[in-house]
Amino acid sequence: MTYLNILEKIGDDWGTTRADDKITATLASRVTDENPNHHLWNNRGTWWCHFTLHRSDFTAERIRVSLKTSDLELARRRRDNLLQSFSTVS
Repeated sequence: MTYLNILEKIGDDWGTTRADDKITATLASRVTDENPNHHLWNNRGTWWCHFTLHRSDFTAERIRVSLKTSDLELARRRRDNLLQSFSTVS
């Protein structure tokens, strides 16, 4: 999966994805209430999201996606929409 594949899945409007558009993989995430900026980092004024996907074939891939904004609140919403596009493999 590439950066462009992810953007194709979530669309350019960063809206919530439909259930049938879920990307299948296990998302490695350590979310805590104490850190509302998990998976986010600011690179020269632009917020990015980074996370790791673990696949059923025992491979992993680090994903880094530009959220294309300098606004932290908007970056958090875009991150949340992006992470919701992944489903967990049981």
